[in-house]
Amino acid sequence: MSRICELTGKGRLVGNNVSHANNKTKRVFLPNLQNVTLMSEKLGRSFKFRVSTQGLRSVEHNGGLDNWLLKTKDEKLSSNALKVKRELKKAAKDAA
Repeated sequence: MSRICELTGKGRLVGNNVSHANNKTKRVFLPNLQNVTLMSEKLGRSFKFRVSTQGLRSVEHNGGLDNWLLKTKDEKLSSNALKVKRELKKAAKDAA
């Protein structure tokens, strides 16, 4: 399983460990990913995602999963999140 947030696209970063003697060795900074179940209010269903904690805060800040998915560009989202976004757009189209 890749270490990428399904909602924000946040992934690993590469940097250096720097010792007291200024020796540098490569290291990896991994995002804090959590398995969460988020509820879609418009669809009335819940969906499981692997989301970074920062991404989870961003979703809550934007008013929930539905608003977040509709505002976010498709390039950042995973295939699972894109399916949910398509369902949301279809539900909004049918309701109108």
